[in-house]
Amino acid sequence: GAKLQEKFSTLPDLVQIAGFWFPRSLLVDVNLGYLNLAEAVLEVASGGPLNTRAILDQIELPTDVNIKLTEFSMNLALQEDPRFDEVGPSGEILWFLNRLEPKEVQNPPVQLRYQPTEMDLSKAEGSLRELNKLVYDEMEPFGDLPSKENEIAVSLIYPHWAAGTIPLSQSISRLFPSAYEAPRVRFTFIDADTGKAFPGWVVRPYRYVYGLKDWYQEMNLIPGALFLIKRGNKPGEVIIQAFKKRVFKEWIRTILVGTDGGFVFTMLKQQISNDYDDRMVTAIPDREAVEKLWENQSRNRTSLDKVVLTVFRELMKLSPQGHVHAQELYAAVNVVRRCPPSCILGILHNHPQISPLGNLYYRL
Repeated sequence: GAKLQEKFSTLPDLVQIAGFWFPRSLLVDVNLGYLNLAEAVLEVASGGPLNTRAILDQIELPTDVNIKLTEFSMNLALQEDPRFDEVGPSGEILWFLNRLEPKEVQNPPVQLRYQPTEMDLSKAEGSLRELNKLVYDEMEPFGDLPSKENEIAVSLIYPHWAAGTIPLSQSISRLFPSAYEAPRVRFTFIDADTGKAFPGWVVRPYRYVYGLKDWYQEMNLIPGALFLIKRGNKPGEVIIQAFKKRVFKEWIRTILVGTDGGFVFTMLKQQISNDYDDRMVTAIPDREAVEKLWENQSRNRTSLDKVVLTVFRELMKLSPQGHVHAQELYAAVNVVRRCPPSCILGILHNHPQISPLGNLYYRL
């Protein structure tokens, strides 16, 4: 297959879309008028997604030639026009109007943006392997081990919770539809308990899945709450399920933000109605205040080392021995700043005042 692909791509007369090849000389001419009609058809459909046949049926492109050929010609014309985005999972061609896609699908939400920093990881390699078994982070392309399971229980860091996204780490990406070349893939989420269906987007260039903002709120999930992602019964579907439980008041880590923009982590009683991961959970009583923290940080360009150390000191106060676990630190730092596991560990292992105690515990 790969050899054939390579040979095809060198032949100037052959064109490809979504894994299919055709000779250009046989193609039907699709002029701008038809493309403008296609845009109008998609606009009426709230942007899409529509398959090619559905668009052709409405724009009356003359089809005295083979319908397959007409479809291919139309696909190529749409693909070469920047207004249209091919968003079908592998083996399916679906079209969407670029400008009607959610903006978070075109560009990463603020909370998921991260400026990579040079980091010496030579001392942290073993610990990084251990931490990556416990968390799913899209910034670690070789992070978690690819899981062969058809379902994964995930707990989210604040940035994904706030953005309504899921990280496309190695093992999670296997549960979501992919595509031959489309950078964005539109699919359907199904809530396992209610059967409710709503749209989701796999954003391949930035390695996240978008579309869960409302669902997180409806389910009362908080950062660190657990939920299940399951491969769907049909190719374009993914099943999700919250781990609901009776509402309890429980002592959990909570972030409080002062009027001066300082923050503290403390243990407070919170109403909880979902299972959660002890080390990942953080209650956010005042979301606006936390969002302000993010704005201030990007303005003041606080160094990452400084943020990590501040959070480390906060977490030390919550532990009787003053020990801090790397997974806790990862989750807590991410409440105030997007930061992948490798960066957290790079700072921990290179900081003169911090010593590793083994099993991912550290102390100052």
